[in-house]
Formats: sequence, C-alpha cells, structure tokens
Amino acid sequence: MINNTPSLDLVEFIETKILPQYAAFDRAHNLEHVTRVIRRSLDLVKTTGADINMVYTVAAYHDLGMSGPRAIHHITGGKILAADARLKKWFSPEQIKIMREAVEDHRASASRAPRSLYGKIIAEADRDIDVEVVIRRTVQYGLSNYPELDKDGQWKRFKEHMDNKYSVNGYIKLWLPKSPNEKSLNELRNLIADKVKLHEAFDRIFSEESTT
Repeated sequence: MINNTPSLDLVEFIETKILPQYAAFDRAHNLEHVTRVIRRSLDLVKTTGADINMVYTVAAYHDLGMSGPRAIHHITGGKILAADARLKKWFSPEQIKIMREAVEDHRASASRAPRSLYGKIIAEADRDIDVEVVIRRTVQYGLSNYPELDKDGQWKRFKEHMDNKYSVNGYIKLWLPKSPNEKSLNELRNLIADKVKLHEAFDRIFSEESTT
C-alpha cells in the first residue's frame, strides 16, 4: 500500500529548515515554484509507486543549488542534499545517494535520461509546462537577471529561450510516458510556431510583470 503523505516529522523539518531558503532566489525559482514542484511530484507518486518521503525530499531540495551559479545548480543542489546529515534520520546512505543523483539529473538541458525513477519524477515535476506559467517564468527570469535589456531586448531573449528549450527542435525531454506535460508541451509548441500570438502573449505578461 502506498502512503499518501510524507512523514509528519520530515514535513516539519523541510517546511521550517529547507523551504524558507527559496525566499532568497529569483521569482522563477522561489517558494511558489518549489511548492508547485512538490505538489506535482507527490501527484506522480500515485502512478509510479515511488517512496513518497524520497520524492518529497528530492522536490524540496532540487533547486537549493540556486544559492550558487545557475549553470551548475543541479550539481550544487545534489551536494547540498548529500551533505545534510539531518537526512540520516529518515534515509539510508543508498537512499541519499539516489536522491542526490535525482537532484543532479533534474535539469531540463540534460542530454541523458535520469538515472532512476526519482530523477524522472523530479525532472517531470520541474517541467511545469503550463503555457501561462512557462511564459511568465521566462519573462520573470529575464527581468531579474538581465535588467539592462529594454523591452525589445527582453523579447529577443525570451523568443530565443522558447525556441531553444520548448520548440519541436528544443532540448526539453519528457521522461515519463503519458504524463500531464505531453498535452501542454504540444500546446506550447503550437504557440511558439505562431510568432504573432507568441509576441502578443509576451507583451501581455511583460506589461504585468514590469508593473509589479
């Protein structure tokens, strides 16, 4: 029988000691993001039969590496998880190794499949391919990290990122078949192919985010 909720003492530890760290990150990797990834990860436990405590912990730690350079945040995050001796209360050394590898493997640009089911779950949960969310996060990231760009520069960066990551030729891959992301990714790809509608969506969200 699959547990429906993580251990209460583990939840208390993560909610008080781990999740507050996300308040220091940009809006594309903040507390709202990690909470959404946790929720989506836990939903995938129901269809995969994975250990819910491990899935919950991987999701909670997956972007802690944003405390360092973004380009290696997945590697840094894995090291942070593996080095956290407090996790020994709940997990064996082998479980901690699997969780570290899952965090390392979650990055969307990874060229190979995650090494375990846990890596596939976090990779899938982190690919929150809701069209509105993807566009907003991409705009937010541009505004937070490239404040020197004017609107036209932000649009060019946005369009390039969407093409490189989400288009039919993009690098993003889905590792769990028939996941909820499949339909959303196809919807997003259709939008990317229609540059007029894509620009309209960018203009609307850019305006909203620029005034907040």
